[in-house]
Amino acid sequence: MEAVFSNFDAYLTAFGVTVGLFVVSSVASLVLGVVLAVFRVGPVAVMRRAAGVYVTLFRNTPLLIIFVFMAIAMPKLGYNFLWVEDVEIAGYNVSAFFVRASIALTLYTSAFVCEAFRSGVNTVPLGQAEAARAIGLTFGQSMRHVVLPQALRAVVPPLTSVQVALLKNTSVAAAFGIAEATATMRAFTNNNADQRIGIFLAFAIGYIVLVEVLTLSSYVVERRWKAATA
Repeated sequence: MEAVFSNFDAYLTAFGVTVGLFVVSSVASLVLGVVLAVFRVGPVAVMRRAAGVYVTLFRNTPLLIIFVFMAIAMPKLGYNFLWVEDVEIAGYNVSAFFVRASIALTLYTSAFVCEAFRSGVNTVPLGQAEAARAIGLTFGQSMRHVVLPQALRAVVPPLTSVQVALLKNTSVAAAFGIAEATATMRAFTNNNADQRIGIFLAFAIGYIVLVEVLTLSSYVVERRWKAATA
């Protein structure tokens, strides 16, 4: 692992980019996924069908194909996101492809977030929504104040699995020039072929640490919610 220790700043920077991709895509996919889930269980048939088509399309399309579309087709359509080249976040200069990679991950992951939330909504007794309508709440109000808060408690375990998958899916960005953890690992192994096993182990440990932090955080949240409702 000497190659990693001697370039530890590059190692940390690479995982910083990975975490950045994860955080941006995670927040965006959670927002979009919740909206899609509301559409899927809502009373408007057009929105239900549109959300169903979206989930079917992106859940069954390989992530690599979505990345290829964002990297090649979007610039040809005039969406190159070059305006972000001068944006800096936490010392990192955001690239146009960082934005496109975040969009690709968001589009893909939001389909799974939607299904996780829809399964959580289905665990809420139907009488809860009927009672909300009986006291005069609209569909949006009943979802926001009654159904979704209860569904959120049931959705933590499957949602955690989705977020863990998203964290690991950020590695696909390595194939498109983003210097995240997997791309940096490949550069390290190319320059230090005799230390490949150690380099692989160092980066594997990095991913394991991130996944464990995410999993433990969700476990703490789940336990607190259970205790609050006990």
